[in-house]
Amino acid sequence: MMNHAVAVGGIAYGLLLMAIPFVRSGITEALRIDALLLPKAGESTRALNFVAGAALAGYNAWALLA
Repeated sequence: MMNHAVAVGGIAYGLLLMAIPFVRSGITEALRIDALLLPKAGESTRALNFVAGAALAGYNAWALLA
């Protein structure tokens, strides 16, 4: 049961990460992975969040189905 909850949370976080390049709000700015990892994160690095979100959501969806 807990595994399902973690997987659903991972899918939700992945979808939020995928929305970052398109939606600018306080929530999406706080969740940016590129701002945590890159010293000079800016508009050009926002697309990395989409890639990371797709990987995270895909992995958790696969884990939920397996």
